[in-house]
Amino acid sequence: MPQILTKGTSVKSRLILHLVIALAATAFTPTFLSAQDADAGEKVFGKCKTCRQVGEKAKNRVGPVLNGIVGQSAGAVERFKYSDAMSNSGIVWDDVTLAAYLTDPTATVPGNKMSFASL
Repeated sequence: MPQILTKGTSVKSRLILHLVIALAATAFTPTFLSAQDADAGEKVFGKCKTCRQVGEKAKNRVGPVLNGIVGQSAGAVERFKYSDAMSNSGIVWDDVTLAAYLTDPTATVPGNKMSFASL
């Protein structure tokens, strides 16, 4: 995974920063979308915590663990059963693909299993 913050920054902090950047690219609410605002990103991630985990002890739930997602191919988390649509999407997660998926999962990967409408 590419280093986004300094070495030693937690996986959770890096993921939150990536999510904030991805959301910023979608131009939702400009006042809350500073790439440096990890607290705002963590608040947004609160909507994801029911189904997904990050961190050293993270486990797959309804959705896969999100550790190291940036730079990773879609459908690549071990021991998670992806839809054929996600596994065959050819997506490599970056700020642009995350923003598109978080904005409209169904349009970005038609036939995927994510039931959450969007952020």
